[in-house]
Amino acid sequence: MKPIAQSELILNADGSIYHLNLKPADIATTIITVGDPDRVGEVSKHFDTIEFKHQKREFKTHTGTYKGKRITVISTGIGTDNIDIVFNELDALVNIDFDTRTIKKEHTTLTFIRIGTSGAIQENIAIDSFLISEKAIGFDNLLHFYDTGSLLDEGFSDALKIHCKWSPQNASPYVVNASKKLLLDFNDTIFSRGCTATNVGFYGPQGRTLRLKVKDENLNNSLACFEYQGVKITNLEMETSGIYGLAALLGHHAISLNAILANRATQTFSASPNKTVARLITTTLNIIANKV
Repeated sequence: MKPIAQSELILNADGSIYHLNLKPADIATTIITVGDPDRVGEVSKHFDTIEFKHQKREFKTHTGTYKGKRITVISTGIGTDNIDIVFNELDALVNIDFDTRTIKKEHTTLTFIRIGTSGAIQENIAIDSFLISEKAIGFDNLLHFYDTGSLLDEGFSDALKIHCKWSPQNASPYVVNASKKLLLDFNDTIFSRGCTATNVGFYGPQGRTLRLKVKDENLNNSLACFEYQGVKITNLEMETSGIYGLAALLGHHAISLNAILANRATQTFSASPNKTVARLITTTLNIIANKV
């Protein structure tokens, strides 16, 4: 097998992967992803032991144990461009031999659980509730740079483009699914289930207007009233489609858990966002320890 070139698999002088600055022994096979680097400590403070801590740029990593389960929590920063870096490099840590620069014969499967925040676009989704993304719609274009084969739900995305009168200047939406295994593991009544739209920004791409006028002022309403084979779009955030797409392509499991802090339809925001996220963290850790 031909070695992967130095320009493609970039390693630091200490043998760690380029952006994350991690070595294979530094991570567990169960990985919690969060956007905010400060949230890493909010997760790891519940660990029984912490064996490893490191940060480079916005990528902070803690690895330890919770109720006997070895877990890594890592911050990705915001957006699917960062997800592209984090997921490719985490996969490389377990599935590429850094000494020979070749892909290992035996594949190691990682389990990714996103603990994130989100805004609902359906009036009936309560502030401070928890939602699992069964599907994700990517408005970010990331997956179109990869050979996705039959991974994407083309019928769903085609129907959405027609419904929203999608501009040809925008990236074509793509639709990917959560891990079936993790949907079963997180089958708890505390979570509602939905279809999440992953946006390329927080303001204009999500229909927020401060001083700049958006091109389609009706986009959120169009998304909220869209339905395809009984599935409605429930919430907006900025990472899930990239997480689901890359995890599936790389042979890993992924699920996105959303703390609903805003409801765009009712124009309300949580009065206690930190408490809501803290509750999601402890709920997630206990499910991981008992089921995942």
